[in-house]
Amino acid sequence: MASAEVRQIRRRIKSVESTMKITRAMELIATARIGKAQQRVAKAKPYTLKMNEVIANIASATGSLSHPLLESRDVETVGVLVVTSDRGLAGGYNASVIRLAEQAVAAHRAAGREVRIYTIGGKALGYFRYRKYQIVHNWLGVTDTPTYADARSIANTVLDEYASGRVDAVEAYTTEYVSALTQTAHMWPVLPIEPPEAEEESSSPVAYEFEPSAEAILDRLLPRYLEGTMFGVLLDASASEHAARRRAMKAATENAEELTRILTREANQARQAEITTEISEIVGGAEALSGG
Repeated sequence: MASAEVRQIRRRIKSVESTMKITRAMELIATARIGKAQQRVAKAKPYTLKMNEVIANIASATGSLSHPLLESRDVETVGVLVVTSDRGLAGGYNASVIRLAEQAVAAHRAAGREVRIYTIGGKALGYFRYRKYQIVHNWLGVTDTPTYADARSIANTVLDEYASGRVDAVEAYTTEYVSALTQTAHMWPVLPIEPPEAEEESSSPVAYEFEPSAEAILDRLLPRYLEGTMFGVLLDASASEHAARRRAMKAATENAEELTRILTREANQARQAEITTEISEIVGGAEALSGG
């Protein structure tokens, strides 16, 4: 009959094996989702590039762009948009973004600026709420599979904050998807919009005529540009989240396998010691009986 030590080790082995099944399943799910997320990132880039080209063409045709969304103000209040995931188990994905955003909040306050915080994802909401930061607006259930409607909702909110004068600039702290192995936390300036520069492809630029006017076109175009930019931010964050979770779950599965091997070896050694002890006791008893 197995001793208490062997039974305890075997219970630990069963517990580790159960955990390993969960981490392996999460790894497979993240692997399946990252492929779709990568495709969505690739498909969204042509729209963003074409929008950049249109705005750059308007700038080159008019000589300059003049619009409230493009004009820099004296910054007294900053909007900080933090993009994280709703769930954990993604390695350092959430921690790196939150750390970068919190450092920026501290820097703005040290410079005498007020800060309004907007959070995307349950992790950022929980972190800043626990530390008594005032959350102006939050969005949940967005980053796993973001839609364009989600991007429009976020863009409309920050546009309203900026147009009403409640903030003078908006910064997004998110994760840029570089590859399946590399995701980088960085700051993305959201408002005021920085118009892209036109590429000089020819010495004879094309002349444009605007109907009704360049300003009216910008009134319609810049909000769509902001929505497209925000959608790209959400897609990058989604792909980064799945890639980080896949790496974390793969590492957890490998650690569980290694721990199972170590515990199995310990259980075998403990059982072998028990058998050796039992044999010694039997031999000793037999010798005592024969001697008597």
